Amino acid sequence: MAGETDLTALLASMNPVLREGDYVYALWPHGKPLEGGIEAAVREAEGLTVVLHRDEAERLGLSYDFVAAWITLQVHSALEAVGLTAAVSSALGAAGISCNVLAGFHHDHLLVPTGQGAHALEVLSRLQQGLVLRGEVPADRDAILSLTASAFSISPVTGLPVDGIPAEVGLLEELFDCDEYLPEFSIVAELGGEIVGHVISTRGAVDGLAFLGLGPISVEPHLQRRGIGSALLRETARRAEAAGEAGIALLGSTVFYPRFGYVPGDSVGVQSPDPAWGDHFQVLPLSGMPDGGRPDGGRGTFRYAAPFERL
Repeated sequence: MAGETDLTALLASMNPVLREGDYVYALWPHGKPLEGGIEAAVREAEGLTVVLHRDEAERLGLSYDFVAAWITLQVHSALEAVGLTAAVSSALGAAGISCNVLAGFHHDHLLVPTGQGAHALEVLSRLQQGLVLRGEVPADRDAILSLTASAFSISPVTGLPVDGIPAEVGLLEELFDCDEYLPEFSIVAELGGEIVGHVISTRGAVDGLAFLGLGPISVEPHLQRRGIGSALLRETARRAEAAGEAGIALLGSTVFYPRFGYVPGDSVGVQSPDPAWGDHFQVLPLSGMPDGGRPDGGRGTFRYAAPFERL
């Protein structure tokens, strides 16, 4: 059976699967006959590289340093197919995941750092849908502001059309230029090369404890309720956790955001800037939060970035 060559078809049907266990690269002893459960081998001028399960490498007494999770793209890709490796490595690279590719006759195989296998699967699943998450760059600004205007053309509070330019557009312009702007927490979602979603988190504080304040978050109206906003929230939380942040605060739905681990701010000792917000002011506690996020920590009132104070 001939392999698939069309990139769109390859991406839509790649169906990534994570193998069980950890795998390693090792140099095979010169002149020793191959044995054991070797999964792949590459001969170079310097010697023979083998890829095998970590337990098998240890049984054979082989040394290694890179430990990987193994993902197989189950689509039958033709060896002459153009673009699949580039698309996959680009999406994983944008997510901060290194990737080593092994091409077999029937399938492509990806070895990513152990511990990042589940995240890599999530990135590949989004790519299969045509969705890519990446950091915002200045050239994206006009598209992001246009997206935000479209996303907030109907007020989330009243449900009625907004007269003129939504306030969130002006807020976002100020956030891009304020001292509390954090470029690593301004994330766009692309679908077919077009920006269809954006979320920003800026530096906030709770009585001296550094925190993130999330918002606004925007998704093109005709693409809402398709997982794009959820993907942006999960990516924000992942980046914040990796950066050692104490937590993320936001104002939003008490039905939607708890799905992602958000709890009322009061329950973790973080008070709302406006008591009228009640449980709509929510916090996602992260591992960097002292006292495990207990209310007896007595942290105090959350303070957003300066542009929020001018709303």
